[in-house]
Amino acid sequence: MGSRTCSSAVVLAISVVAVLLNADVALCGCSYKRFFAFGDSLIDTGNFVYTIGNGPSPLKELPFGMTFFKHPSGRISDGRVVVDFYAEALGLPLLPPSIPEEATGQFPTGANFAVFGSTALPPEYFKTKYNFTVNPPSTLDRQLASFKKVLARIAPGDVATRALLNESLVLVGEIGGNDYNFWFGNPSKPRETPEEYLPDVVAHIGAAVQEVIDLGARTIVVPGNFPIGCVPTYLSAHQSNVTADYDEFHCLKWYNEFSQKHNRALQQELARLRSKNPGVKVVYADYYGAAMQFVQKPQAYGIADPLVACCGGNGPYHTPAGRATTRRSCGAAPTGSPAGTACT
Repeated sequence: MGSRTCSSAVVLAISVVAVLLNADVALCGCSYKRFFAFGDSLIDTGNFVYTIGNGPSPLKELPFGMTFFKHPSGRISDGRVVVDFYAEALGLPLLPPSIPEEATGQFPTGANFAVFGSTALPPEYFKTKYNFTVNPPSTLDRQLASFKKVLARIAPGDVATRALLNESLVLVGEIGGNDYNFWFGNPSKPRETPEEYLPDVVAHIGAAVQEVIDLGARTIVVPGNFPIGCVPTYLSAHQSNVTADYDEFHCLKWYNEFSQKHNRALQQELARLRSKNPGVKVVYADYYGAAMQFVQKPQAYGIADPLVACCGGNGPYHTPAGRATTRRSCGAAPTGSPAGTACT
């Protein structure tokens, strides 16, 4: 998700712990030969950066990639993203982005179809239902279409496809956050409207999970949404003078409650899918609960302030300050400029 770039780096490591310690999937005790992933910027390992071509972009500059790769890696992070930790736990190489090799790559250990800024719902949905224009770089439907093209090439035929997916782990998400971000980021739009289309977001995610099951996948992990009320960009954009709008950890209550509504609905949808598909392991990954550990017990993780972004600007929560700088990303401002700062 575009609103959770540099500040999400520390959250990613604990997010995967929520999955790895889940007794229902016991990933660390399983042997998967391949790993396929779908989602947005939280797990994009280079697809979006590849699509923007050779032109300049802050995403191609430090601080992106500086803490682990020591150079920009195509990830929307100063280090690794959550799929990197999945791959490490599974004993697999880091997932390559799918788009650069969509037509020729064999992807012997899997591929990552996630793209920065992706939505679960197609843009036509928002235009038709709300006359609201969104232009995501990709959608869950497009990622699945690309996945099926790759499968048809590397494992042609139903038997071969099922055999390949039977020995694979499939990660669907986190996805859907941008469906809400685009709306919440527009101050002229009613805050409550996303509650109306939340069921459609969840249903679309469920349909995607069912689609990969129908293709032959036997183990699918589906993460929930993060506590967006604790995200620096939300805290900055939706500041309030009303004390009751904040919880005891200084996060925005309404937005966290919204994330929890999404997650409850998603868990209900996954329960339905388990009932419909006996023998298939569909696992919910509690990213919300994992991330809240940082917020509730920051000292235990060596974090001074869990609600402050590591870089981005001199505004509240280290977000860009002022109308003229709202589009600056981490590392985009020149040295000494008040518009933004780089991670150090």
